[in-house]
Amino acid sequence: MQARMDYFKAAPELMEGMLHMEKTVKGAGLDPLLYELVKTRASQINGCAYCLHMHTTDARKMGETEMRLYLLNAWRESSLYTPAERAALAWTEALTLVAQTGAPDADYDGLREHFSDKQIVALTLLITTINAWNRLAIGFRSQHPKS
Repeated sequence: MQARMDYFKAAPELMEGMLHMEKTVKGAGLDPLLYELVKTRASQINGCAYCLHMHTTDARKMGETEMRLYLLNAWRESSLYTPAERAALAWTEALTLVAQTGAPDADYDGLREHFSDKQIVALTLLITTINAWNRLAIGFRSQHPKS
């Protein structure tokens, strides 16, 4: 597969907005490992190899374990994730698949026990940004590094 275009080169002024949103969300105070787990899970659902490569690599650099990355696709059946992570992953799935799920009250309510209102907004924007990045990378056939 070949990349269709370099969207950063084609429209740098448009990509500035995405980069600004990414920087803002990254600085919103969410746990850095949770940030990478959410990005990885959404990228699994969307089938984005480029983003999977990036976010699993970044998670490992931060100390995430191989086992938690291997089992992320089956997090509901694994005891390796904290209650807060489980709530965030459920919300990630609900919003990534929003046309199918409708963002259920149960998934939203599960967040309230673990996150402040501001953190819920940050988490929701995090999910929004990774879904946008996935669509850019998949749509333009971005190529991940070979290693």
